Amino acid sequence: MVVGLSHRTASLDVLERASFDAAAAAEVVDALTASPHVDEVFVLSTCNRVELYCDVSRFHGAVADVGDALCRRIGLGVDQLGEQLYVHYEDAGVEHLFRVACGLDSMAVGESQILGQLRLALRDLHERGLAGGALDRLLQSALRVGKRAHSETGLDAAGASLVDAALTRAAGVVGGPLAGRRALVVGAGAMSALVATTFARAGLDVVVANRSPERAQRLAAAVGGRAVGLEDLRAEVAAADVVTSCTGALGHVLDVAIVAAALLDRPGRPLFVADLALPRDVDPEVATLPGVHLVDLEGLGADLAASAVADDLRSVRAIVREEVAAHAASLRAADVAPTVVALRAQARHVVDVEMRRLGSRVALDDTVRAEVDRTVHRIVEKLLHTPTVRVKELAEAPGGVGYAAALRALFDLEVGAGGGGGLPGDAPLSGTVADAVGRVS
Repeated sequence: MVVGLSHRTASLDVLERASFDAAAAAEVVDALTASPHVDEVFVLSTCNRVELYCDVSRFHGAVADVGDALCRRIGLGVDQLGEQLYVHYEDAGVEHLFRVACGLDSMAVGESQILGQLRLALRDLHERGLAGGALDRLLQSALRVGKRAHSETGLDAAGASLVDAALTRAAGVVGGPLAGRRALVVGAGAMSALVATTFARAGLDVVVANRSPERAQRLAAAVGGRAVGLEDLRAEVAAADVVTSCTGALGHVLDVAIVAAALLDRPGRPLFVADLALPRDVDPEVATLPGVHLVDLEGLGADLAASAVADDLRSVRAIVREEVAAHAASLRAADVAPTVVALRAQARHVVDVEMRRLGSRVALDDTVRAEVDRTVHRIVEKLLHTPTVRVKELAEAPGGVGYAAALRALFDLEVGAGGGGGLPGDAPLSGTVADAVGRVS
């Protein structure tokens, strides 16, 4: 089950309030795994989505617990969030994650940075001792789907990146070619490195400002630029034509006072500012200053809405459908495995009982007894081989777990947890958390 919100459903203000750092993610994971309805959890928190993926034992109890956890983080109730908070379950949840892994659900259609976030989630699961669990298998599948989408289609070329969209906007604001203009990149993380590299390739002179001088110097050196400290922001904003910021800091790195002071040293020159951070680095009030053109993630996302090539998108969607079906088939096959194991165990038990009975009635030397034992076991194995192989094959088709149920009924098999399947109660495949909680109420 996945519960979350994204740029498609929520405002940037809500996404800012919902964002998780590592400590907050660990806290909510600990809280939810203490719930009797939730077995495993991982958090996916990026600049345009916050989602909690869970392996659950009961749908309604879990959706209430997970929804409450997200609402507490945001500081709003389910009734206040309304349609912004969504829930997907079973195959719909798997399909949603696969679409996310491919970049189909991103602001920048086709972006591959989300795969790095999924790898971090997988590493976190392993560090918590959950390797081999349901979410581990799901994440492994999602990473494979994402790799297929990028290697088997032209998706990489189909979707413009946020940085490309920012460059396009910047060219329109400053006028003329960008080559030779000065760009200030605030931050030295992964996104800032992508920005700096793209700007340098476009011919801009790059200046990197960061709280850590060492990281700023490494990034600046990699792109042939110059490094400065955050204390130099006013002077560097005044000298720049294009400014981007993505630091991950709490609070505004570029506030109205800094930018207004910088404008005094650059009269008449337009300034383009792109805020690529969540929470936002740039005070939205900066947009009210004369000559400043500020764009944030929402604005860039709107620019990218129709940028993908239809044929590539169709190909990726086909891959997602194929992989969702394959994942569901593998789960159905795994669901049948305990029934097959139980049937073979029952057969071995019957053979052992009958061999002991034979030994109590007929005197057999060890050689004859061993040969009779092997013969009987071979007969039973041959009788069971075809039905057990066939039930595994049939289980991979939709509704195939019914064959395993028939075996359990015919042979009166007792199978532990995992031999069932299907939706608990009237759980929906997709919808809003408000709807799901309303049904519980």
